[in-house]
Amino acid sequence: MFFDPGLFGSLTPETAWLALLIFIVAFLYASVGHGGASGYLAVLSFFGFSRPEMASTALILNILVAGLSFYAYFRSGHFSGRLTFPFIIASIPAAFVGGLLKLPPHAYSVLLALTLLFAAFRLSWTPNAPRKLPDGSLDLNQPLPETKPVSLKIGLPVGGGIGLLSGMVGVGGGIFLSPVMLLMRWADVKHTSATAALFIVVNAASGLLGRFVSHGIVIGNLVPLLLAAAAGGWLGAYLGATRFSSITLRRLLAFVLVLAAFKLLVLF
Repeated sequence: MFFDPGLFGSLTPETAWLALLIFIVAFLYASVGHGGASGYLAVLSFFGFSRPEMASTALILNILVAGLSFYAYFRSGHFSGRLTFPFIIASIPAAFVGGLLKLPPHAYSVLLALTLLFAAFRLSWTPNAPRKLPDGSLDLNQPLPETKPVSLKIGLPVGGGIGLLSGMVGVGGGIFLSPVMLLMRWADVKHTSATAALFIVVNAASGLLGRFVSHGIVIGNLVPLLLAAAAGGWLGAYLGATRFSSITLRRLLAFVLVLAAFKLLVLF
């Protein structure tokens, strides 16, 4: 493991802005059951971090925030082991293999940019959004869409494919799994968020281990970022598990991800 204090070594205005952005990203992603790796990667790219440090830092923050998110959704009764395990059985070893791979810088930038663009789409897309009542509030009692079970023969390849990509890029994979689950009607939004949160934790940990075994991990002083991510993640997870998140804020975050993807494709 390699430690490079970099921008984290002292409390500077740049560090404060970075911590604030990490807090916002953690809050928004945790509200929908995600860890925020794609958002952290976008933020770190704006601050000029190296690709290895971006991936390792994002995975660590991802594990923390997704773990908090999973705990909140689990306590609220939205977790289903039968729904989740078909995906994680294959994803854990696949994410480890993905973490072992060392992509060329240009290939990594392109793959990461595509991941950020997909994440932007996912955040701005709100399937089965609750309708508004005459007083402007959301109708939380509207009927849920009918769901169907997922079989092992489908869950294993879906989980394995997403796990491999997650390990290669440095994300947990929930940003890919959630839309698939919702489009296939395998679960409602709340159960999907709970599944995605656990999926992210195990895949981020597996991918991080693969990176450590293959070529080590590069991180800075994580204390300011861990504190910011923990605060934002806990608040977002609590609100997301008990009420719907803000669609407007999620779309603003999606715009930031698009800008980061543009920077990776044009400037790197």
